[in-house]
Amino acid sequence: MKRNYPKVVISKEGEQWLDKGQMWMYRNNLESMDEDIENGALVDIETRQGRYLGTGFLSKNSHITVRILSKDLNDTFDRNFFKQRIQFAYQFRKTLEADNITNCRLIFGEADQLPGLTVDRYNDILVTQISSYGLEMIKDMIYELLLEVLSEDGQDVKGIYERNDIKVRSKEGLPLEKGYWKNAQLPTKTVINENGLKLNVDVENGQKTGYFLDQKSNRVLLRNMSHGKRVLDCFSHTGGFALNAAFGNASEVVAVDVSQTALDQGYANAKLNHLEDKITFVKDDVFDYLDKCEEGRFDIIVLDPPAFTKSRRTIDHAYNGYKKINMKAMKLLGRGGYLITCSCSRFMETDNFEKMLRESAHEVGVTLKQVSVTQQNHDHPILWTMEETSYLKFYIFQII
Repeated sequence: MKRNYPKVVISKEGEQWLDKGQMWMYRNNLESMDEDIENGALVDIETRQGRYLGTGFLSKNSHITVRILSKDLNDTFDRNFFKQRIQFAYQFRKTLEADNITNCRLIFGEADQLPGLTVDRYNDILVTQISSYGLEMIKDMIYELLLEVLSEDGQDVKGIYERNDIKVRSKEGLPLEKGYWKNAQLPTKTVINENGLKLNVDVENGQKTGYFLDQKSNRVLLRNMSHGKRVLDCFSHTGGFALNAAFGNASEVVAVDVSQTALDQGYANAKLNHLEDKITFVKDDVFDYLDKCEEGRFDIIVLDPPAFTKSRRTIDHAYNGYKKINMKAMKLLGRGGYLITCSCSRFMETDNFEKMLRESAHEVGVTLKQVSVTQQNHDHPILWTMEETSYLKFYIFQII
């Protein structure tokens, strides 16, 4: 089949990465291309010898020069191609998230072979984020296909809210903006049901796309072990873990966060579920709060901090932050207490995080008995050929 796409030539190093399954071509692996190629255009990646490696969207401004859509020479990138990709991603959620199909991530970018696209569903609202210049150029078609695929399955979606206020868009040369697609006049707040708990979601002003869906299944793990326990939820944000502990009949739940706004939202969620009398919300710096606690005060401590690092350059600083907070928690938990600790930074890799935990336990003088190790929820799938899709690390230990 004749190829009509412009060509970019990749270095030997870049070729090796793509052969291993990587779906990004970086600028430092670009050897040559025609400067007249339009930004956002589909391009074929080839080696110096002319071997085809993949086709994707060109970004002239980003460090990620090409986000690869396919490595199949026979693919045609028409409307049907993108519809099939969306259908494939949706069927994955129907299989693994059947009970949460109205409250899940429908598209997770590269992991769903739709690079640069995030789609979360909150009841009848889809919330999207686009971080690819090429995808931005065809977003109307993508949005129409999303609605079409869901409608064909009898799903009721009333509108698409764009949360394109993410900083990475600046690196693509795209504007930062948010609002309903085609200026639909619809509410920006809704109440979702997550495993039996009602939760307020503000798609306009909430974190990320309005809520953190990636800890959905992990929060249930806490719920199932909370009965009769005294639980401390650190970096509580809007109370996801605290609510699950209270719902699991914990004897006491304390939620700590430095943001009064987040705590107010957490209290509103607690009230929505008639759990406001079971959770104490405390405004404080978590590091300071733990210093004031007595040893043995809690049976379970949850550490779910924001990402301490968003680049490899600050990994040492992040390592020390994670170590400091984990050591504090380990000291406070009496023999038989449980530590739930996690990192949402993909730059804090698993080996490094586990090294930090081992060092922390050794320096505190305790032993960690592993209860479970999990990652992000199923609707945030991980490609083993792309470490960028794996970011959340979630551990439960008993302290002995």
